[in-house]
Amino acid sequence: MSEKNIDPSDHSIDRRKFIEGSVVFGIAAVGAGAGLVGCSSGETSSGSGSEDNSGQSGSGSTSQSGSGSSLSGSQNGSSSTSSFTNSTGTGFDTSRSTPGAATVYATRDISPEGLLRVYQALGWTPTGNVALKLHMGEEGNTNYLSPELLRPLVEATNATFVDCTVAYGGRRSTADGYASLAADHGFTYAPVDILDRDGAISLPISGGNHLTEAQVGSHVSNYDSMISVAHFKGHSMAGFGGTFKNLGIGLGTPAGKRSVHGSGFSSDDQFLERIVEFSKGAFDHYGLNMACINVLNNLSVDCDCDGNAATPGMADIGIMASLDPLALDQASVDQVYLSNDPGKDALIQRIESRNGTHLLDYAEQLDVGSRQYELVVIDS
Repeated sequence: MSEKNIDPSDHSIDRRKFIEGSVVFGIAAVGAGAGLVGCSSGETSSGSGSEDNSGQSGSGSTSQSGSGSSLSGSQNGSSSTSSFTNSTGTGFDTSRSTPGAATVYATRDISPEGLLRVYQALGWTPTGNVALKLHMGEEGNTNYLSPELLRPLVEATNATFVDCTVAYGGRRSTADGYASLAADHGFTYAPVDILDRDGAISLPISGGNHLTEAQVGSHVSNYDSMISVAHFKGHSMAGFGGTFKNLGIGLGTPAGKRSVHGSGFSSDDQFLERIVEFSKGAFDHYGLNMACINVLNNLSVDCDCDGNAATPGMADIGIMASLDPLALDQASVDQVYLSNDPGKDALIQRIESRNGTHLLDYAEQLDVGSRQYELVVIDS
């Protein structure tokens, strides 16, 4: 596998200064929000849950290979046969919101239009080629984000679905296998790029205690901007998976994923810290050219990499977006804890049994964002 280094200096900007300096602009964007119109893993499947009933997996047409590139997918492919339907989440508790802090936007409207509105509230515009990083679902899993939920956002930004192969067996262990599975899951209306199809590159990591480089798919260098769209839920090793998990494991090649997991694949604080450090490599590389979205639905205790994930135990909450990845994951965790849904107990137990919030502690220590946030709900 070929490797090369990328200098992040072209994109690496102090995200935190920009985010804190743009709060006024962000609120102004929400002021007009009523008129708005249409942030993968290397662990083995835990097999800890029963089959769920979300019925999100579907079949799609076989994707086509792009000429002169390693993209797969068709702009005119058939839509997913997923049984996804719009839903209204339980909503948001703003008691931990801090006026003037990094802005996190939120909506209860879990629909394609709702996701696009909360994205537009950011007032952020991608430049150049746009990658939309997400998990396109393990075979057998039905909790992954429906491609139909993402369609207006993808079409508005002309984005390409991207992810990397995994460090265990199954269809997602090869680029061709993952591209085929993505098509089966309905990701057929835009290109799908398995980023490590042609090898790896190394992004430098500064300030960490464990890692000095992030081995990511070589196609990362083909994209000028990235939108991380994470399915927020539990995780068998990290406690929860949100934006940091989507990037800190999902962007890694198999070798990159193994560097995060460590030799023992143990669930401990150092594993969580390596997730943060790997993510920091991506954040520093893209700088201000990255936006992050967490979708809080199908809230299983298990990751989308689990082909036999537990049935979601609590009601959907909504969709949240921010330019600050730490504020976004902190706000997402807070909404689980603040929920009145008794079904939250299993997810909270999963988070606490893995000391999952240490990830947030360490991200704050490395100054990857702010744990203080202003929660702005854009619903009328």
